[in-house]
Amino acid sequence: MSRRGERNEETDKASVSSKVADDSQMTTIYAVYLIAALDITWMFLQFSVTPYLAKKLGFDTLWFGYLQTTVGVIQLLGGPMFGRFADLFGARMALSLACASTVVFFLLLAIADTPAMLFIHKIPTIFMHVLPASQMVVTDLTKPEKRADALSKLGLCFGIGMIVGSTLGGQLSKLYGEKFTAYFGAAGSAFSLLLVLKFIPKNTKAETTRGNTTDDNRKKSVFNLGEITRLMKFPTVMQTFIIKIVAGLPSGIFQVMFSIIALEFFKLQPEQNGYLMAYFGIVQMVIQGGVIGRLTARYSDNSLLLLSIGVSSLVGLAQAYIQNVWQFCLNILPMMFSLSVFNVITDSMLTKSVPSSDTGTMLGLCASVQSLLRTVGPTIGGFLYVNYGISSIGLIQFFVNIAVFVYLLQRRLNKTAEQRK
Repeated sequence: MSRRGERNEETDKASVSSKVADDSQMTTIYAVYLIAALDITWMFLQFSVTPYLAKKLGFDTLWFGYLQTTVGVIQLLGGPMFGRFADLFGARMALSLACASTVVFFLLLAIADTPAMLFIHKIPTIFMHVLPASQMVVTDLTKPEKRADALSKLGLCFGIGMIVGSTLGGQLSKLYGEKFTAYFGAAGSAFSLLLVLKFIPKNTKAETTRGNTTDDNRKKSVFNLGEITRLMKFPTVMQTFIIKIVAGLPSGIFQVMFSIIALEFFKLQPEQNGYLMAYFGIVQMVIQGGVIGRLTARYSDNSLLLLSIGVSSLVGLAQAYIQNVWQFCLNILPMMFSLSVFNVITDSMLTKSVPSSDTGTMLGLCASVQSLLRTVGPTIGGFLYVNYGISSIGLIQFFVNIAVFVYLLQRRLNKTAEQRK
């Protein structure tokens, strides 16, 4: 009887301990969602400043494209290293570095009064990877089968930040000017840093993972390219990365050119641009919060990847014939659906393909894909927009995505036929 009682007591203690651990993990995840939403808010606040400040300083479409390309190059270099840094030194250190860099970024933007300073203020973006760091924490603290749904909730935070940041940025710029708005972003980023120090644990990796890998990892450099590129050798990783780059490039071109398109093609004022970005955010919130979780519970990752690419091709075709902002608002619905599903599913597939000890590095590589698109996108987009108009960007998106769709569909049909044999 006494032994049975001791066993029951031990079981109860284990159950309580497990519940406490689960509650602690959920608190961390909710804190990460808040930090991510605030970071996106500050970033969209910045989008209400930079294009108009650049225009005041004499930037044309081509030079604004060079400015965007500079950011892409810097973050392309920083993304994989930041992910490696997060794996080696933990979530709190990584998020602290990202938030501190954002504070410096906004302070430099506030004092930017020459074209050279506008370029210099982009340097801290090499460490500004709050969203990938947040994705790492969520990935570490969720089970693989629930990962896509949990990552999609970060997209919900993105939508909230887009709405608040765009609206707030437009109003602040209109009422108080670009300089005040930049200082407001710096203060907000400092608040995000305080939240990181208060709520994020030093490390979020599983104990078993840390025990097996931490000692080895500490001996390896953040700049070890071999450790970063090693992940490409895991099954399906290289193929998924190529699809992420090729299928994502056309939509990436449109995204980086949108601020110029809104300013020159749609003739929007800062506050009107803020309202349009808020509409983007509302649509994304609905999709990320209410649609993707249901889809991932019912359909496979490969099926959803195929769906997102197919929808993206149709979005490009419609985009080629858009004449006004109201038509564009209708096209935003399928556009945000395809972008949201594509990004969540590819990130989920890639993190499932590598050991949990390397999820930070993998998500850093995922972030570098977006940076690559921002690197080549402005140059390509600027050339296409100036010489062939907005329709050329949409047509390229249609042809590229339909080609990738046909390739994946044919590959899937061949695989199904082989299984039946």
